Amino acid sequence: MVIKNEDIDELIIEVPEGHRHLRTILRLKDGREIILQEATVANLVRAYTTVKTHPTIERVVQKSVRLSERKPGFAEWQLVESISEEDR
Repeated sequence: MVIKNEDIDELIIEVPEGHRHLRTILRLKDGREIILQEATVANLVRAYTTVKTHPTIERVVQKSVRLSERKPGFAEWQLVESISEEDR
């Protein structure tokens, strides 16, 4: 699925009532909604910024990993940068 600007009716970023973290909502013209949690958008922005601004890095891959040990307040599931031979 490719989502173009012309496919989007609204893009909303807010902290929903009763929550502490941002949510990003893409409301598409066909009625579908895509809701992204703050951590997901943060990972996307971090990867985007790296590829866009780094002089040699052209690709970032992040994989979903379930962490049994983590810092307090961090989610059990994290997107973690994955380095493979193809990515070097």
